[in-house]
Amino acid sequence: MKLIIKTMMTAAMLIAAPVALPVAAAAQEFPLVAGEYTSLSGIFIEDGGTLAYAQFLANEWAKEQAFAKSKGWISDYKIYVNVDARDGEPTLYLASTYRDIPNGAEIERRNKEYTAWIKKSDEQLDAESGNRAKFRKLRGTMMLQEYTPR
Repeated sequence: MKLIIKTMMTAAMLIAAPVALPVAAAAQEFPLVAGEYTSLSGIFIEDGGTLAYAQFLANEWAKEQAFAKSKGWISDYKIYVNVDARDGEPTLYLASTYRDIPNGAEIERRNKEYTAWIKKSDEQLDAESGNRAKFRKLRGTMMLQEYTPR
């Protein structure tokens, strides 16, 4: 009985080896591994708007990001101030990091859950965003994907 099991295991290993070796070799070809995505929003703060926008970020924005993190929608969020901004560069960047890019249906599901949690309609949220235009301008976003060495 032991000989039969040993023979079967040896045969299985011999059959699996040619399949496993190319996969292992292919996995070693590219030295970097794809990781999470980070969305960066470049924000320009208007003269005299620093305190108002800082209050918004510390209260509303941070609360909303903490909610998204608690739901697993994002894994991290940060505010980066552009200390040595060159002419034409944003004053600060808002960063949200997440594992996957949600599809349309998932975005709609999250939006419904978010608006129920925040207890505001899309119209109210849009109006509030417009009010922030008095002291800040969103000038674009970029999406980065982290890669780490194998």
